Amino acid sequence: MTDTTALTPQEVADILRIAKNTVYELIKRGELNGYRVGKKVRVDLQDVEEYKNRTKQARPSAPESPGAASGLRQIPQYHESASIGNFIICGQDALLDILSRYLEAHSNGTRALRSYIGSYNGLYALYQGKVHVASAHMWDSETNTYNVPYVSKMLPGVPAMVINLASRTQGFYVAKGNPKNIRTWKDLAREGVSIVNREKGSGVRILLDEHLRKLRILPRDINGYDREYSSHLAIASAVARGEADAGIGNEKTGLQVPEIDFIPLQKENYDLIMKKEDQDKPVFQAIIEIIRSKEFITELKGLGGYDVAKTGQIIAET
Repeated sequence: MTDTTALTPQEVADILRIAKNTVYELIKRGELNGYRVGKKVRVDLQDVEEYKNRTKQARPSAPESPGAASGLRQIPQYHESASIGNFIICGQDALLDILSRYLEAHSNGTRALRSYIGSYNGLYALYQGKVHVASAHMWDSETNTYNVPYVSKMLPGVPAMVINLASRTQGFYVAKGNPKNIRTWKDLAREGVSIVNREKGSGVRILLDEHLRKLRILPRDINGYDREYSSHLAIASAVARGEADAGIGNEKTGLQVPEIDFIPLQKENYDLIMKKEDQDKPVFQAIIEIIRSKEFITELKGLGGYDVAKTGQIIAET
């Protein structure tokens, strides 16, 4: 894959989780670079990633309207008196888009806004009351468990439920054929090996930092540690372009970029966290019902890359 990997408007729409017509509007307004090949419009993958990184840093003067749910980056303030249209689900995985679609169609559901921030910041936003539910995949090296230790510490005095959405496999993205023979966390510190990293607060960044801490490897010993991208796809793309020798991400995204290999490392829990005080409210009951439904689980199976053996189970109550 190169910087000029060409995507159709529909492929761009799928990546950004927006309508195809919105892609044309973004190009027309000059917010997203596009070009014509004959009568067809094409957009380079790198331009899509640059657009995403640019909008994640944008801070609009007013909150997004409910109708702009698919592109939400700023987290609107949430109060008990907030309208049902301000229901916010926090997290980055595409399965949350599926959950949002089911929730809008449910008899007790609502249209959900999405906040695309990492696990740590999502839990913090839940604690502050800025989002209704958060998702997380944060590994704790001391207990070799996911999420529960962080929920207990980051929501002090706030009883919460941790519900499994799915399990995923995390690993290294490396160049085709793995020419640097990168197989373990120690290999990232070898001379001649460079990486690209995820942003602070993401589950992937925490996973890397926890392993480096256990191995007593300092971040400064990792070439490329400070080069950050804000999505699994951006990391995979950077490795495919030769910008780095390795990056970390989930298996499902790795399958979307044929020019790289995926080296599996460990299975993680991707969980949904909600406050126990909310669990009896109709919209939260709808979420639990959807996650446990045959239709939702079947759709996740069809996507590939998700282990649904524990989907819908309450992992812990804090």
